[in-house]
Amino acid sequence: MATSSTPAKSTRAAGKAPRITSRDLAQPLPRRADGATLVGFFVISLTIIPARLVFRGIPLSLTPADFMALLALFCWMFAHFTTTLGMAKGRTPVRTALFVFLTAMIATFGYSTYGYLPSDELNLADHSLILLVAHAGIALMVCDGVSGADRLDFVLKTIVVTGAAVALVGALQFLIEFDLTRYLALPGLRYTSEDASIIARSEFRRVAATTGHPIEFGVVCAMVLPLAAHYGFKAHRLAQPALRWWACAGLIALGLMFSVSRSAVLSLAGVAFVLFLGWPARRRVQAVLVALVFLVGMRIAVPGLINTFYNLFANAGSDDSIQYRTHDYDVAAYELAKHLWLGRGMGTWYAPKHQVFDNQYLLSAVETGLLGVGSVVAMFVCGIYSALRSRHLSADPAVRDLGLTLASCLVVPLIGAATFDLMSFATITGLSFVLIGAAGALLRATVSTALPRPRT
Repeated sequence: MATSSTPAKSTRAAGKAPRITSRDLAQPLPRRADGATLVGFFVISLTIIPARLVFRGIPLSLTPADFMALLALFCWMFAHFTTTLGMAKGRTPVRTALFVFLTAMIATFGYSTYGYLPSDELNLADHSLILLVAHAGIALMVCDGVSGADRLDFVLKTIVVTGAAVALVGALQFLIEFDLTRYLALPGLRYTSEDASIIARSEFRRVAATTGHPIEFGVVCAMVLPLAAHYGFKAHRLAQPALRWWACAGLIALGLMFSVSRSAVLSLAGVAFVLFLGWPARRRVQAVLVALVFLVGMRIAVPGLINTFYNLFANAGSDDSIQYRTHDYDVAAYELAKHLWLGRGMGTWYAPKHQVFDNQYLLSAVETGLLGVGSVVAMFVCGIYSALRSRHLSADPAVRDLGLTLASCLVVPLIGAATFDLMSFATITGLSFVLIGAAGALLRATVSTALPRPRT
């Protein structure tokens, strides 16, 4: 030992710098954890840990993903006091929309709690405000704290991989009725309810995977599927291995089918409409052919499933779930008239105490008024605008395709909000805010690298 350490000691004693070889220079420097790392942990905890698991021993029902979102909010806030932590500064459409959204939510909270509220509704209002602030915090962290195309790709690829894992859990539930979520209960967590993850529809099982309901599972799959396709096309264009992304896309597509959800099909139709407007003709033809082969394969592998989806739309006029969604309009109009602008309070309209609204627009209008529902819609519209603006400003095919893809993803919550109470479900809400932030981050990166256009 003494002999091997003598040269090093003599070198330091002589004041000579240690010798750096070419091998040392070839080794990449370790990457520090950043905003993308934190968001990646949020996505994993949001999707992999079952949505009904919350922390034990605290008065609020907070999931691990909620805790990560609150941590991201505090990190975002404190990082803005410095100029050395890489947090982006300056106004963007997404940031403005998020601040307007938070202002509207705080205003309706103040209005509702200024007067009398029953203790149960007051507690739910407090809980809802904390969750909405946390979700806005994760969106701000993505928008300002995820810098560069590679870090944004890291976040979005994490969404794709975890989405495929969730779809695999759903496939096991559907095909062999094996519920893996029962083995994902981590120490220190408890179930908020014992609702089944598998529900019957016609002769098939409707599955929820790790999400809160089969409808949410199907809509999540519709939102993540275009991201998987984007990275598949990108890998093919760069001559990189693309099979992994197409495998993820196939699993997610299977998960959408196994949800047996009308909302999932409507959401996917909205995604296809946006993508077909921007895709080249060759890719449209490829997508149609792949879709036809997939449907034929599903018809052979799972007989009767395609007919079940057809009947969901063909018999919509006599469907009990459709009639249930439309019979509560009069109740919503009556409640909205009493608190037109700021609503009766977020989280205060809940079952079984009140009539269930399977429509997020109605629910938001009743709880947060016209200002609240307007701010929610404006937030998604600003995300879509930012994604399409990035596509317009960039000449990079990858950025242009990602902008179109994010715009199609953000159409999903706008459609889903009309078919179920979307923001009452944690997974789809959390992913929606992440993608809003991703649209803002993409626009920041695109503007910073875009070449100035010559004046004419």
